[in-house]
Amino acid sequence: MFKKTTKLLVATALVAGLSTATFAKDRVYKWKLATTWGSTLSPFIDAPKNMAKLVEEMSDGRLQIRVDAANKHKAPLGILDMVKAGQYEMGHSASYYWKGKDINLLPFTTMPFGMTAPEQYAWFYYGGGMELMQKAYKKHKVLSFPGGNSGNQMGGWFRKEINSVEDLKGLKMRIPGFAGEVLAKLGVTVTNIAPGELYTSLERGTIDALEWVSPSMDVKMGFHKIAPYYYTGWHEPATELQFLVNQRKFDRLPKDLQKILVTAMRVSAYDMYVENYHMNSEAWANIEKDFPNVKIKTFPKSVINAMKKANDELLVEKANQSPLLKEVLKSQAEYLKKVREWTKMADYKYLEDNL
Repeated sequence: MFKKTTKLLVATALVAGLSTATFAKDRVYKWKLATTWGSTLSPFIDAPKNMAKLVEEMSDGRLQIRVDAANKHKAPLGILDMVKAGQYEMGHSASYYWKGKDINLLPFTTMPFGMTAPEQYAWFYYGGGMELMQKAYKKHKVLSFPGGNSGNQMGGWFRKEINSVEDLKGLKMRIPGFAGEVLAKLGVTVTNIAPGELYTSLERGTIDALEWVSPSMDVKMGFHKIAPYYYTGWHEPATELQFLVNQRKFDRLPKDLQKILVTAMRVSAYDMYVENYHMNSEAWANIEKDFPNVKIKTFPKSVINAMKKANDELLVEKANQSPLLKEVLKSQAEYLKKVREWTKMADYKYLEDNL
């Protein structure tokens, strides 16, 4: 009797197991992703859209992700909160927008005078950056993954020329992240404004200057019509956006769908980087012809030196605010010191010898 009962139980378990496996394979997961970007803001909006398309194709339709642009959900700077609460399973934004909520999230987008895009990707995937980013987001019960890089950004659009540090004092400027704190230390009144409100804020005089991204995205916004002085960058040498994923929702996915999602995020992130690089080269080639009023400028050495000094002082202050932040900043500094030697040999030297 015992043997018969055991055989029956084993058979029942096998059938149940097969049924569960079949159910898991057949189940369709429908997710939503919220972005900081408007529906036409290429290439930023392209990264989550391409990711969602890849996921659906690779999963044979088992994981479908609806991408909601900022003009739909109306909370461009609320992405972390929405993903954390489970209102959206995923988000696409930039970590430095949350520095007011959690200072530990600040360095994962970019840091002034920091790593270039290739250096930063190397740090994320092979230098311990990914592990530190997950550690920082753990308290929010959110996973974070690189979401596409803008490369080196331009230094901003200004109504008036900047000839000295004195010209910065009292200036009202939109500039997010650590760079905003650096300029605030030099007397700039800093504000963070959502992308969809930038042109109006500049036009109405709410701000005197702004930093957005780079030529391909900037000229579409029309900033040059109001603020013609266009400065080269110092503050965001590699701006990595982030995919955010609700930890609980991710854990409930079958393992193969988890792998598909992570792979699609990585592919679409790098694709955004190269797409943006291409778009910038196209825009830059024609900027003087198409926009003759634009005046390309570089900040004077005295201004750059003042920025570096303020940046170094702030790094010390911030590191003392949080052990985790100190760990991240130390990791970035040590990796930059090492990787920059190769960058100088491989890239700088090549350009120096062939220009």
